[in-house]
Amino acid sequence: MRCIGKAGLAVGTALLLAGCSGGGGGSAGTSSGGTAAGRPAAKAAPSAVPFGPVLTKNIDPVNSALAQISGVKNLSDFDAALSTLNTSAHEASKALNLADAPAAVAEDGHDLANALSVLQGDAANARGDIKARDVCSLSSAEANLGASQGLAEVSAALTKLTAAGYSTTFTVPQLPKQQSRSLDNGAMVSKGKLRGEGVFKVDNGTKKDAVVSLVLNGRTVHSMFVGKGQKADLKGVEDGTYDVYVSEGVDWDSEAKAFTQNCGFTKFEDNFPYETGRTSTSWEITLQPVADGNAKTSDVDPNSFPQP
Repeated sequence: MRCIGKAGLAVGTALLLAGCSGGGGGSAGTSSGGTAAGRPAAKAAPSAVPFGPVLTKNIDPVNSALAQISGVKNLSDFDAALSTLNTSAHEASKALNLADAPAAVAEDGHDLANALSVLQGDAANARGDIKARDVCSLSSAEANLGASQGLAEVSAALTKLTAAGYSTTFTVPQLPKQQSRSLDNGAMVSKGKLRGEGVFKVDNGTKKDAVVSLVLNGRTVHSMFVGKGQKADLKGVEDGTYDVYVSEGVDWDSEAKAFTQNCGFTKFEDNFPYETGRTSTSWEITLQPVADGNAKTSDVDPNSFPQP
């Protein structure tokens, strides 16, 4: 067979035909061998990472964040721990949504990723509640997280995966229940001598309990609990010019002398002088806005609020 050169048509064709010789059988064999040698070697497909290690790798940081939460001693540290939980739950949800779970547990893996997303949202909301003072004590913040739907859903999803052979370490800390404690209307939180002739009347027409304090020279002299929607009188106020501070909220912690939820801290801008004379002095305040009210209040930083 006579070879016909085609180098002028295409470089690749010229390379293919370079091994042509006069022998028909030899030509076919050489040409076939040249083509195989010229192809790049196929790369092996990467092996899939087993689902078990992926699951453990992403649940462990969430579990560690929960362990950190159970050991905090104040509200500020609890907020920082919530931030860690927020981040770890978000990252775990994202990673498990992309994980290659076996078909037998694919639905459970998807449920776990969604549950972690709910937990991340619960942690973010809990931080928002602290900032807004909807919760204002460590016990209340812990109870708020304890009621998290995300915690329950993550536990349920992991229980299913454990039954399918994919076990992880996940411990939900013991967290308190939310409370709604109160005192009897008119109960004294702090009680001075009450040997004077003055009277102090409080009308609490709001939807929150309140503790009203008479403060003299920066020191609390009398503090009285006034229930929501109720009135109370304080008799025997001694002479002096008092500032009036009001703490409002839900769930009165008698040990801490503070509300644990929905807290508000205000001060009446005017002071209240008491002076014994021919008649005793009597002052009355309302905690709810009234049409003909003539007293103004201002918010007070809780860190500078006098202890009741």
